[in-house]
Amino acid sequence: MVEIYRDPAHSIEERTDDLLSRMNVDEKIAQLGGIWAMQLLHNSKFSERLAGELINNGIGQICRAGVGTTLSPEKIISYVNNVQHFLMENTRLGIPAIVHEECLNGFNAKQATIFPQIIGMGSTWDPVLIGEMAAVIRKQMVAAGIRQGLSPVLDIARDPRWGRIEETYGEDPYLTAEMGIAYVRALQGPDIKRGIVSTLKHFIGYGKSEGGLNHAPADIPQRMLREVYLYPFERVIKEAGALSIMNAYNEIDGIPCASSEELLTRILRDEWGFEGIVVSDYYAVVMLFRNHRIAATREDAAKLALRAGIDQELPNQDCMTEAFKNEVKSARFPVSLIDRSVRRVLKLKFMLGLFEEPYTERNDTCKVFDIPEHRNLALEAARESIVLLKNSGNILPLDKGIKKLAVIGPNADNPRNQLGDYTYPAHAQVMGMTAFSINCEMPPEEVQPDKMTVPVVSVLEGIKKKVSPSCDVIYARGCELGSDSTEGFARAVEAAGSAEAVVMVMGGKSGLTPECTCGEMRDRTTLGLPEVQQQLIRAVCDTGKPVILVIIDGRPVAFDWIAEKVPAIVEAWLPGEEGGNAVADILFGDYNPGGKLPISFPRDIGQLPVYYGLKPTGGKSQFWGEYVDSCTGPLFEFGFGLSYTEYLYRNLRIKPHRIPRDGKVKILADITNTGKKDGAEVVQLYINDVVASITRPIKELKSFHRIDIKAGQTRKVEFEIQGRELAFYDKSMKPTVEPGVFKVMIGASSRDIRLEGYFEVTP
Repeated sequence: MVEIYRDPAHSIEERTDDLLSRMNVDEKIAQLGGIWAMQLLHNSKFSERLAGELINNGIGQICRAGVGTTLSPEKIISYVNNVQHFLMENTRLGIPAIVHEECLNGFNAKQATIFPQIIGMGSTWDPVLIGEMAAVIRKQMVAAGIRQGLSPVLDIARDPRWGRIEETYGEDPYLTAEMGIAYVRALQGPDIKRGIVSTLKHFIGYGKSEGGLNHAPADIPQRMLREVYLYPFERVIKEAGALSIMNAYNEIDGIPCASSEELLTRILRDEWGFEGIVVSDYYAVVMLFRNHRIAATREDAAKLALRAGIDQELPNQDCMTEAFKNEVKSARFPVSLIDRSVRRVLKLKFMLGLFEEPYTERNDTCKVFDIPEHRNLALEAARESIVLLKNSGNILPLDKGIKKLAVIGPNADNPRNQLGDYTYPAHAQVMGMTAFSINCEMPPEEVQPDKMTVPVVSVLEGIKKKVSPSCDVIYARGCELGSDSTEGFARAVEAAGSAEAVVMVMGGKSGLTPECTCGEMRDRTTLGLPEVQQQLIRAVCDTGKPVILVIIDGRPVAFDWIAEKVPAIVEAWLPGEEGGNAVADILFGDYNPGGKLPISFPRDIGQLPVYYGLKPTGGKSQFWGEYVDSCTGPLFEFGFGLSYTEYLYRNLRIKPHRIPRDGKVKILADITNTGKKDGAEVVQLYINDVVASITRPIKELKSFHRIDIKAGQTRKVEFEIQGRELAFYDKSMKPTVEPGVFKVMIGASSRDIRLEGYFEVTP
């Protein structure tokens, strides 16, 4: 007779209960952790001997099977199939593993498409595009046998000193929620048996760390925690059905998130009804013992995490060790809490269909990796992500018939520096160091820094392809990243002086290693471009030639004097594999820039935090308003971005002007492209609760539309606001919609408001 758990005719609940009833303590605890994929490799191939030593009781997760193995997609399939075969055939109960990998802006594996970094994707204000990107990621991961992705990042980022700001959708909870919903729906797909489990991270407040320092405590009042930081997670769970959550490293008011029952159980599960699994961020459980110092032993850390609601310890079981097993077997830790988490893990494995289809076919792999269709989408994403910050005298777009063009800067011909911190080239070296630390094998050629596995088009290459064959493109690096040397200045100034115009490509390098200037663990005290780059910009500007500054970087750059001196500035962020072609399309007018900033750019580090959603007394100094030595406002505000055309906003309509608390209001406006170029405009709707019992932000983004408008065309935009979307947490910390007057603001940015009106919510 077939066991119930092996019979798909039974419900998932019945199968889960049956399997759980058959498991011993060792097998249960094995499901509550993971193992590095590289730990099961010998000579770059799956080792049954190592598997017999390490996962003979089964395993919950196989960690980082893409970059962590350094294998090609075809070989990843063989590896994953071998792992699953061992688990299905050589362990007592035959429980398959969930295999996961990072997939922030692309599957973190060889030959996978590298889209723009997420801060750039946030600049598109285009949820449809986000969904198209995530659909490509889903296809590539499923084709390689990976079934869980450690994305998206829903952290709200208001301190650009924090290195991981580039992984976020910016400073606003509504924009982040909309992008997150689109990402998760597409990644998980219409049928999770053919989809990827999404993992929302980092829960919660990771982007609000003291001093912008990675892992530092987050000082967040409860109301702000609810209304700002928890908001996107709640919406993505409820509206997109996310199946996994990852805790944040930080503490809030003395309680590390990995040990917070309030966060991981009462809010996440009891209030929101979340039914998926909670996985620990890597090493977060052992950090309760080693870093936070709230556990005297590793097994105590495991107890704290499990009680709080963490279901799996990743990437290894550093705390759920033999000592912890003894605690469970001797009844010093309730087995009921073990069963609670094991049940969740098993249920997800049944939902994924892993017991019926643990293996992956090889036929379709080559059809979904590095194909023209996906490169074209990466190009479109890069185009939409670019933000035109300044264009004095309409210096852009450049004439393709230009005879002599100077291209200067350390990022002009550096494809690697166009990629974010969670891409294969950035992580391969880190995986090499990890392999060394845990005594695992990794081929030496794979641990070299900046190893590229797909063609990445540099800005210089993109420009050369764009100009006419008769154009003389003069390239000079001028300076180097990580060096103060000015040795290359003379050559750069000479090139600039002989050219009709100059494109300067400046910025940093994203990654996790010490030479990087942004990315995870790469926090900063300054936000300006490196001093040597600033000196070079001054020297080139002094030639009197028109200068276009292109910024390749993962964080907002504070550059007050540069914004005054340089006539044209293009924020390209970290534009991915097609970034060079996208930048060239913008520079020469083949694409009209339509990106808008998802985060405010400060003038100076001393202003921080700088964000648009200020309270009535925020953003100014009484009585004179400004700082003694600077303006209080941002250099470039949230939602800002220029175009090669102009848009006229008119004819605001609000229907009706009075609604009950559970009603809805429609807000309409007409947008006309009054210029001569087709373009795309992001029309932004902000709301202000004019008088409330709790101080409210002067503006809150409540909706937006990115619309394509042809030259001379008028398009109607329509927003619908539900009464419940006007709720806030009252004095009793209960969500409420108060009667009163609400101000409507429609604009091209948070500062550039074009239309205003009012409606009333009645008692």
